[in-house]
Amino acid sequence: MSQFRRLAVLIAVNFVDMIGFMIVLPLLPFYALKLHATPETIGQLIAAFSVAQLLAAPLWGRMSDRYGRRPALLIGLSASAAAYVVFGLATSVWLLFLSRLVQGAGGGTTGVAQAYVADTVEPGNRARALGWLSAATSAGVMVGPAIGSFAAHFGQAAPGMVAASLCLINVFFAWRWLPESRKEAGMPAKSRKPLWHPAWVAIRHPSTAISRLLWIYGIGMLAFASMTSVMALYLGAEFGIDETTIGYIFLYVGVLSFVMRSLLLGPIVDRIGETWAMRIGTILLVLGLALYPLPRDLWTLAAVIPLVPIGTALLFPATTSLMSRASDPRELGTTMGVAQTFAGLARVLAPVLATVAFQRLGHGWPFYLAAGYVALVGVMAFQVKVHPRVPAPAVEGVEA
Repeated sequence: MSQFRRLAVLIAVNFVDMIGFMIVLPLLPFYALKLHATPETIGQLIAAFSVAQLLAAPLWGRMSDRYGRRPALLIGLSASAAAYVVFGLATSVWLLFLSRLVQGAGGGTTGVAQAYVADTVEPGNRARALGWLSAATSAGVMVGPAIGSFAAHFGQAAPGMVAASLCLINVFFAWRWLPESRKEAGMPAKSRKPLWHPAWVAIRHPSTAISRLLWIYGIGMLAFASMTSVMALYLGAEFGIDETTIGYIFLYVGVLSFVMRSLLLGPIVDRIGETWAMRIGTILLVLGLALYPLPRDLWTLAAVIPLVPIGTALLFPATTSLMSRASDPRELGTTMGVAQTFAGLARVLAPVLATVAFQRLGHGWPFYLAAGYVALVGVMAFQVKVHPRVPAPAVEGVEA
C-alpha cells in the first residue's frame, strides 16, 4: 500500500471521527436541559470529556508504542461508538456523564494518529501531513453540527445513533485499509521509563527541546480554547449575535482554517521551515487575540478574525512535527499522548479561566489574557533550535 493511500485513509478516519464528535457536542446542552440539568452541570459535562481525554491520552500513547498504532486506533474508535449509543439512549444525567467519559477516553487516540503520521511520512513532508490531518478535523467541525441538527428531526436517539454508525464504519475502514505503521525491525529496545516521563521532564526541565515544544503546544491550546470558550458570549454581548446567526461565524472560521491547513501550510513550511512556521504562528495568534476585542463593527472584526485560524494552522502542526523529531523513537507515541494530555488539561482550565475573566474583569479580558499566554510561550518558540529544512520528497501520488 502506498504511503499516500495510508495517509489518505488516516485522514478520512480522522474526518469521520470529528463529524461524529460534532454531531453530538452542540446537542449536549439541550439534551441535558431536558433531563433537568443546571447550567453548572452542563459545564461539568463538557469538561468531563477533556478530563477523560487527558488521563487516557498518555495510556493510548504508551499502548501504541508497545503494541502498535493500529490496535490503539481501532479500540479508541470502538469506544467512541459505544459512547454515542449511550448518548442517544440516555434517560438521566449520569448516563450523559458516562457517555462523555467513555467518549473522552476513546478520544485520547489523537496523539496516536499523530504518531502514525510521524511513522509513515518523511520529516520534510511531516508538517504538511499533520496539516492535512488537522484540516480534516476542521472539515468535520463544519459538517458535523449540520448533520446532527438534521438527524434530531427523527427523534432524540437519532443523532447519537448516526454518530455511532459513522464510528463503526470508521472501525471497518481502519481495520480493512489502515496497516500497522510502527516497524518492529530495527526498533530500539522498549523504553522502561515511566509513562509520564515526558510530562515530568517538561515540568522539571522546561529548557530542554522537547519540554519547550510541549509547553508551547499546551499553552497555545490554553489560549485558543480560552478564546473559543467565550467567543459566543462575546459576540452576543458586543454585536447582538444569537443562536440563529452564530453558525455563520463558525463557518467563516472553519473555512479559513480548512483552506490554510489543507492548501497553504505545506508550501509555507517548505519555504520557511517548521521552526519559523511555529514562530510566525505564535506572533499571528498573539496579534489576533489582542486585536479581537477592538473592532466596533462586524466588518472590521471579520478582517481581524483570520489572524487566529492562520496562526493556529501554523503553530500546532509545526510544533507537533518538531516534537516528533525531538522525541526518542521508543517514546514517540507516549510523547504525542502527553502533548494531548497538556492540550486536554488546557481545555479543562480554559472555560473556567475565560468565563471568570469575562464576567469579573470585562468582555475583552479573556482575549487579552490569552494573548499574554501565547506571548510567553512565543519567547520559548524563539529559543527552539532552527532545524535545517529538509527537501520535501513527493508523497507517493502527491506533488510535494
